[in-house]
Amino acid sequence: MSTGSGADSAPAPTTHDSPPAPGPRKSSMFSSLKVRNYRLFFLGQVVSNTGTWMQRIAQDWLVLSLTGSATAVGITTALQFLPMLLFGLYGGVLVDRLPKRRTLLVTQTSMAFTGIALAVLTLSGHVQVWHVYLAAFVVGLATVVDNPARQSFVSEMVGPDQLQNAVSLNSANFQSARLVGPAVAGLMITGVGTGWAFLANGLSFVAPLAGLLLMRDRELYAVQRAPRGKGQMREGLRYVAGRPELMWTIVLAGFVSTFGFNFPVYLSAFADDVFHAGAGSYSLFNTLMAVGSLAGALLAARRGTARMRVLVAGALAFGTMEIVAAFAPSLWLFALLMAPIGMFGMTVNVTANSSIQMATDPSMRGRVMALYMMVFMGGAPLGAPIAGWVTDASGVRAGMAVGGAITAVAAVTIGLVLARVGGLRLSVGWNHGHPQVRFVPREREQLATAA
Repeated sequence: MSTGSGADSAPAPTTHDSPPAPGPRKSSMFSSLKVRNYRLFFLGQVVSNTGTWMQRIAQDWLVLSLTGSATAVGITTALQFLPMLLFGLYGGVLVDRLPKRRTLLVTQTSMAFTGIALAVLTLSGHVQVWHVYLAAFVVGLATVVDNPARQSFVSEMVGPDQLQNAVSLNSANFQSARLVGPAVAGLMITGVGTGWAFLANGLSFVAPLAGLLLMRDRELYAVQRAPRGKGQMREGLRYVAGRPELMWTIVLAGFVSTFGFNFPVYLSAFADDVFHAGAGSYSLFNTLMAVGSLAGALLAARRGTARMRVLVAGALAFGTMEIVAAFAPSLWLFALLMAPIGMFGMTVNVTANSSIQMATDPSMRGRVMALYMMVFMGGAPLGAPIAGWVTDASGVRAGMAVGGAITAVAAVTIGLVLARVGGLRLSVGWNHGHPQVRFVPREREQLATAA
């Protein structure tokens, strides 16, 4: 699998306990599901992700019901993501030291008990807002370890040949739950109350826990764990800084997340202030974006490779489509543009994720993935106030256009940097009467000039 510049220097794949398959297999959209351990993992995540989205909706609704304050809802969200920003790198260090399957059993169990505890408090009528705050913070602490463990465990289940496909299917799984979970949560909250939604989420963890317990150790790809030692967090940062294909991929993902993924700010303003269409249109925008994201994840699964040019092109297309959408004259055109925006945004996410994992030494993967998730997940909370300020000062169309423009410029700039690091140069010419723009090795250009 190519990961762009630096791919040739990527570490050799880890060995497998059983004999390796003879030669690469032809990629298909669901090829990684043929691996039994990953199939168990995937099916468990289908159930658990749906429950997680149900809890997110129920949690926000409960806090709003208890306090009547949108600020309190924001505090709940901040408490859930704050641990990742504060302790994310240390979580990556722990993941590199610990066996990932056992680690996931602990983190998933803790999140299950959190959901069940909230359910008991809510159904008994004793819940208070500080209970929800505490639960959100506990889930955030578990995520510090759970997130990099889940990300890096995929390679141990499927190996390097199926990694891109498995990462893509994980994203498709999450986006499918994003479509189903909130709808089920809405029906459950309306019908029986928020407590039952919390209980459903707590019980949903039975599926991934059962999948982890049923896995066969002998079918996992062996990875040497990092020994306990001092300075491992700094070692991870130095490792990324010394690998341009990792560093610049993470930087590009950070630009996309910080300046491009501010849709809670943009979409609500477009629905209310620009098109005067209300909450129904806001829901439609989010649904169409989720559909596009799902399509992007499935297309990435079908590609089977993670090329840097796909990452850069996806980021450039994502930023460009945001600029186009910012000036859409009608509601329906704006809504239709949400699908390709979601598709290109997911292309960036999946390609960055899988290319980073493929180019990272297995003993460093937890720390590198923790850094990537910190940058990607932490970008939106940092960028949202900036997007809000530009929107308040100049209007939502200007705010969205500026975000898209920064993303597009970052994609072009980082693409040129990666090309230079990889010994490539931009070649502009004609091919059968059509303009052709591509990156070619500098050596080839030099030989052509000499000839």
